[in-house]
Amino acid sequence: MGTMYNRARRRRRALGLTVGVLVAAASSLAVAGAVGEAGRRGDARMAAAAAPAWAAEAADGFASVNARGQNGTFGGRNGATVTVRTLADLEKYATAAAPYVIVVAGTINMAPKGKEIKVASDKTIVGAGTAGHIVGGGFFLGQGVHNVIIRNLTIRDSYAGTWNDKENDWDAVQMDGAHHVWIDHNDLRHMADGLIDSRKDTTYVTVSWNRLSTNNKTFGIGWTENVVTDITIHHNWIRETEQRNPSTDNAAHAHLYNNYLQDEPGTAITSSYGVYSRGRTRMLLENSHFEGLRNPVIRDATASLVQRGNVFTGTTGRNESGGTAFDPKTYYAYKLDPTAGVRAIVKAGAGPRASIGTTPKASAATMLTVAKDGSGQYSTVQAAVDAVPAGNTSRVVIAVKPGIYRGTVRIPANKPHVTIQGTGKRVGDVVIVERLSAGTAKPGGGTYGTAGSATVSAEADDFQVRSLTISNDFDEAAHKNQPGHQAVALRTAGDKVMLQRVVITGDQDTLELESPAKNKAARVYIDQSYIIGNVDFVFGRATAVFNRSVFTLKKRWDGTSGDYITAPSTAAGVRGFLITNSVVNGDVAARSFALGRPWHAGGDASLDPQTVVRNTALSDAIKPTPWSDMGGFSWKDDRFAEYRNTGPGAGAASGNRPQLTDAQASDHEIADWLDGWTPSPS
Repeated sequence: MGTMYNRARRRRRALGLTVGVLVAAASSLAVAGAVGEAGRRGDARMAAAAAPAWAAEAADGFASVNARGQNGTFGGRNGATVTVRTLADLEKYATAAAPYVIVVAGTINMAPKGKEIKVASDKTIVGAGTAGHIVGGGFFLGQGVHNVIIRNLTIRDSYAGTWNDKENDWDAVQMDGAHHVWIDHNDLRHMADGLIDSRKDTTYVTVSWNRLSTNNKTFGIGWTENVVTDITIHHNWIRETEQRNPSTDNAAHAHLYNNYLQDEPGTAITSSYGVYSRGRTRMLLENSHFEGLRNPVIRDATASLVQRGNVFTGTTGRNESGGTAFDPKTYYAYKLDPTAGVRAIVKAGAGPRASIGTTPKASAATMLTVAKDGSGQYSTVQAAVDAVPAGNTSRVVIAVKPGIYRGTVRIPANKPHVTIQGTGKRVGDVVIVERLSAGTAKPGGGTYGTAGSATVSAEADDFQVRSLTISNDFDEAAHKNQPGHQAVALRTAGDKVMLQRVVITGDQDTLELESPAKNKAARVYIDQSYIIGNVDFVFGRATAVFNRSVFTLKKRWDGTSGDYITAPSTAAGVRGFLITNSVVNGDVAARSFALGRPWHAGGDASLDPQTVVRNTALSDAIKPTPWSDMGGFSWKDDRFAEYRNTGPGAGAASGNRPQLTDAQASDHEIADWLDGWTPSPS
């Protein structure tokens, strides 16, 4: 285990009984409701979408407070929406007296370099998905300007060659005496001076969910003797910046929470200090994660800085607090995320979002309906898949009406963006089932093999399944003398695969999660689902997250217990299986199941299998030594670990039961596994 972080068989039941058990077991899983009027009618296209949610969103934090004649911060939502692609148009609408929602739909280069557009009140300036870039300049909000939203933009590259630039005051966003401003979901980096300057008594500001990086000075607040500024700063990822993270001078109330501040080792940028409470500032700093910073938290003797629930990993130097706090809930409601999850939450959520600043098209998805009784467009799921054109470029939702659908389903690699969605009230109302095994004879000769035994097999990227059951009911007892009892229910081999509220049930080799090749990404996210089986029933080389799910263990066909949940075959340098916030249970003998074992497929010694089980409730079925060797390979030479599991199957750290440290666990979050992909049902 020492090298772990240094290297980057069953009895078939009657299907009716099986479905009944699954329905009972899955009763706690919420199933998606109606698929819309268009789906009920079997129309070829979905009904037109309503106005996008982002267009009506308003600020939280201090920017939401009613004050100075302004009721919260909602920008230009009462005005017209315009789309701009040129500097002239952006400046025209941003400086206008009337309210506007200004959608930046491309890259706009500022001329001259360092130009800051003087934004007028009642404006929303928002990037269209991730396409809105402001290069070489930024925005200025002057005295009295109010009700402004700057959102979902990348503002970058006014840097003029001097690291601590005192000649060029070229910020991404500068505010001098403004109020009610919301700066949200932006990527601000590599500017000549600061990324954000909030000066000259600017107040009622919220800065949320931004990526702030690669700069000398991040965020300066104050710079007057007046103690009037009220500011909220939350869920920002501040990375590779030297100072002012932020520096807060004479702020009446500065509320900082759930931020992630990171100084990566071995880079050219080294932090001088992190958060600074200056002058007569009153600051509350809550549930934030500081990683690798020098002097992460400092304060003047005249300032207040109260810390609650923060985490510091690899930090050095000053870490200070003192004085009296204030209660932000006196001014606005908010909810803290647990500090242990902040790193992952912020990494996954900060910065521009594809869903902000864009309007879904009425034809964004094609709806195909499947029903056994003839009321749909197709009577089998495979027939609907066959109707999807090769090279498909947009979402196709195959809505399956309640029933038991026997037969295999194959989604080839050239048919991406397919969703198979059950439309019943419970996950057991729609069942896709077949009974092939690896050793089952094929009609044309030979056998199916493990991969060929899958009831549902998806080679395509961006494949989704929701609200149904996938089963392989191969009868091991009836074929006990036949070799090859592996019988896969679901096999995937694409990237960005999402399963939500799904039951996947079998015995040996229930769920196979693969990739097209060792060096190709195949990320899988499984949420609120049940996986049922016994021998190596979750296996493969994909990078997979199991979140809020239940692993139900079964006895083998002969009534014995003693098997393995996972068998990862992960390539070196790739993430394997992450089980988090989940439950392991089942009617099996105590201390009979291992959490996993390393599958070096084909005897490939270059593989580095990985399973991490964290924050999960383990039943007494789990062995005290929960990892096992396989095929001559020791699990101790690969990557197997736990973190803060609970229940009678959990255990203390030992040589046979490695546990992640808190610092290691911060690198084993959902966002780390998904590597920039944010799963979204579609």
